[in-house]
Amino acid sequence: MPKGYWIAHVTVTNPDQYQLYAAGTREAFQKYGANILARGGAFRQLEGDGHPRNVVIEFPSLQAAIDCYNSPEYQAAKAKREGAGIANIVLVEGV
Repeated sequence: MPKGYWIAHVTVTNPDQYQLYAAGTREAFQKYGANILARGGAFRQLEGDGHPRNVVIEFPSLQAAIDCYNSPEYQAAKAKREGAGIANIVLVEGV
């Protein structure tokens, strides 16, 4: 079964509030088998509009990635992100 991935591009506007979101994601990510491959760090924007924070999270399957996003645990964390930044998130199936 192919893995599933979250790919997120984020601009953090309120770092203190964003930290509450990041801490709140741990429970959901652990429950759904997330493996964080990239979270922040150095990057080079080659095309398009960039965001200073880039995140790639691997899941056992696309369905696990979807279930994690829709879970009560993640939605509670996501509510803490409101007003803390701008996020573009896409879920994709691996090959």
